[in-house]
Amino acid sequence: MNILEVEEIYKTYGTHKALDNVSISIPEKIILGLMGPNGAGKTTLLRIINQIIIPDSGKIFFNGKIISYLDVQQIGYLPEERGLYKKMKVEEQLLYFARLKGLHKKEASLCIKEWLEKFQMEKWANKKVEDLSKGMAQKIQFITTVLHKPKLLILDEPFSGFDPVNALLIRDEILKLKDCGSTIIFSSHRMESIEELCDYVVLIHKSKKILDGKKKEIKEKFKDNSFLIEYTGTITHLKEDFQIISTETREERNFIHIKIHQEISSNALLQELLSQIEIKSFSEKVPSMNDIFIQMVQD
Repeated sequence: MNILEVEEIYKTYGTHKALDNVSISIPEKIILGLMGPNGAGKTTLLRIINQIIIPDSGKIFFNGKIISYLDVQQIGYLPEERGLYKKMKVEEQLLYFARLKGLHKKEASLCIKEWLEKFQMEKWANKKVEDLSKGMAQKIQFITTVLHKPKLLILDEPFSGFDPVNALLIRDEILKLKDCGSTIIFSSHRMESIEELCDYVVLIHKSKKILDGKKKEIKEKFKDNSFLIEYTGTITHLKEDFQIISTETREERNFIHIKIHQEISSNALLQELLSQIEIKSFSEKVPSMNDIFIQMVQD
């Protein structure tokens, strides 16, 4: 079942077209990576889903029904532009946001205590936000987003401002939220995070959706039938069926990247090479999400 259906969304700002006929289906309990260059329309789409702005045309369905403002209580939104009240105390602020999302005071207080302990920030509960470091404030912003246990979680650059240790901590919490049943839209320019966390990916470029599907299937689609081989010895010749893409020597280790025609099997390449060299490793070159992003945007 799809928790969210985005159907033919258009949005313009004056003469600028922010979204042009964008449609996306998002299944339950997955992490969807939303990718795109700066200005592609990602943030506009996230704001429309979260009912902050209204599209010029198109529809959004949440749990099978046209989305309404009441549904926002089941959505957690972490915007790229963070926003906390600097003069408020941490615990007061968390309670305020929790109550806005419909939690009773007693339930909210228990959840706040649990999350502050999880992030080892109990002693900061009565401190003002302006007294926190940037990383600490980012943790508080993350807690405000997930306190009410949303069915749909929208994270726009969630690792921004975190050191590697805290980024790992937030990553683990995102995965736990998915395991507990949340569906997550994860928008980021960090392709390694998309690669590691996401089940599905969507790529928006110049206001249009140009790529959409399961990450594994997309990576399979973009494979070019090429292989990376580590070897010892000397390659003197190769048949025309095999194209050398590159060669490299690193720390006295030889590597060669070879592409073969679609109708030729990898066994044929192995047989060709074994007559000349000793093979240390042989692996198919699978494109990364970064490779796919660059190829699609440049094309």
